[in-house]
Amino acid sequence: MIVGVPGETAADETRVSLTPPVTERLVDDGLDVCVASGAGEGSDWADAAYREAGCEVVTDRDEVFERADVVCQVRGLAANADEPMDPYREGQVVVGTLGPYDLDDETYDELADRRVSAFALEFMPRISRAQSMDVLSSMASVGGYKATLVAAERLPKLFPLEMTAAGTVQPAEVFVIGAGVAGLKAISTAERLGASVRGYDIRLEVKQEVESLGADFVELDLETEGSGDDEGYAREMDEEFYRQQRKELGRVVPESDVVITTAAIPGAPAPELVSEEMIAEMDDGSVIVDLAAADGGNCDPTVADETVEFEGVTVFGPTNLPATVPGTASQLFANNLRNFLTHLLDDGELVIDTDDEIIDSTLLTHDGTIRRPHEDSDDGNETDDGGETDAE
Repeated sequence: MIVGVPGETAADETRVSLTPPVTERLVDDGLDVCVASGAGEGSDWADAAYREAGCEVVTDRDEVFERADVVCQVRGLAANADEPMDPYREGQVVVGTLGPYDLDDETYDELADRRVSAFALEFMPRISRAQSMDVLSSMASVGGYKATLVAAERLPKLFPLEMTAAGTVQPAEVFVIGAGVAGLKAISTAERLGASVRGYDIRLEVKQEVESLGADFVELDLETEGSGDDEGYAREMDEEFYRQQRKELGRVVPESDVVITTAAIPGAPAPELVSEEMIAEMDDGSVIVDLAAADGGNCDPTVADETVEFEGVTVFGPTNLPATVPGTASQLFANNLRNFLTHLLDDGELVIDTDDEIIDSTLLTHDGTIRRPHEDSDDGNETDDGGETDAE
């Protein structure tokens, strides 16, 4: 079986789906790996490293699609909405983050016509045996870390408390909205940098997790009954709840030097949690990093992929922070993807068993059939950008 790595075409994408150390393990497992020349350059992996790992490096990207049985991509299908779909061939398997909520009927029809088996890793179920394949959580962890560094770099004051001969420097006040994967990583990173950190989540049961990282947990005067499902994940609430939530947040946000927000609802606009009025009350020079920018943002002034100055506050709207840490992000993504590939294989043969929860949850199209698993299972749960928990 041939595994193909065609590389990424999105302008802001520096990650690669499989790194040389991971491809070497696949080769040791008896698989052939075909890599397009330059596929790893964005994450500092040269063609020579792939050759040393036992891969075949080809100059023509299209040749990867022609030869591979399984195509591995960081961003496939919806990576470039204004360009044609990649040349997937009849019966091919595609694995990666495929932007399933952005796919139109025409794309689904084309995949089905080509009898492509398309696996969207965004839909990895939150079960223990799938944790090693969970790319969203891996990327959310990287994003939460980098969000804190972005804020620390822009903030015109130090994060830590400093006792100096010239006087005492008070620590920066950092407020993280959301205690999911990205939020918890942002909290832990800000704590390590020495800031005074507070965290908030709609689910009171995560209070212990926030406090275990050294941060204070902010409890708002809200009725949260019914905010979580049986598995502990948060649900989308009604507009009256969000209105009251914004009112309560209005007393915490203005006290903060840095606010990092992470609330997202899969397939729907992100809830607006931080109003212009709250931001206007923050000190000049304060910083907001809105990790929900790709879905409209949690803050009123947020603009995706832009940095906005509003009433003296800098509002960042990044949509792909993991790509700014391509070495680590590619390493984690590749490990997740290899674990998924290993799950599909049985004695070296690809087996697509739709009775398996992991396969059933992630398979968009197969054998000429459009499946759309998210339309059957979507229950309105909110997640952070790691897809694991609510981020409010």
